[in-house]
Amino acid sequence: MGYGLGIFLLAVGAILSFAVKDNLNNVNLTVVGYILMAAGVLSLIMGVIQTAQRTRTSHRQVIERREEPPVDYREEPPRR
Repeated sequence: MGYGLGIFLLAVGAILSFAVKDNLNNVNLTVVGYILMAAGVLSLIMGVIQTAQRTRTSHRQVIERREEPPVDYREEPPRR
């Protein structure tokens, strides 16, 4: 659901609303065109909202630190 779908629905809806003067049986193509244009506008708004949310995201990196240094097994153990 991005910009392409919204533009496509707007274009098809405008063609049905303003360019087609024919009627099908019990179907008003002008109303169908207006509904498609409304769906196209809604799709464009949703695409803008999703893009804005993606740009505001941030990522954190968690680094775990230990208080003791890691044990090196190649060396002799400390004497007591």
